[in-house]
Amino acid sequence: MYWFRFYRIFKYFFSGFLFFVVLFKFETSFSSNFNFIMNQGKIKFFNETKGYGFVKDSDTEKEYFVHVSGLIDKVKDEDEVTFELAEGRKGLNAVNVRLA
Repeated sequence: MYWFRFYRIFKYFFSGFLFFVVLFKFETSFSSNFNFIMNQGKIKFFNETKGYGFVKDSDTEKEYFVHVSGLIDKVKDEDEVTFELAEGRKGLNAVNVRLA
């Protein structure tokens, strides 16, 4: 009789756990597909020694910080690039920066 109680408790717990995992996986996969918008801009400044610089967006004229870890291609000052924006520690950062 005790094994039946254990089975019922385990069954309800496990089914709820699976539902939570499936729901969480669906939610994160759905939202991650639509997070990024490709922007176009120009490298305003990039210091290879220090590994950071700034990208100026062509549409909004705003400048965004870019770290060497966010580069896909090697860039230099005044290069035309495309990039995505992602939230960093101090605001929006340019990531996946590629030559246009």
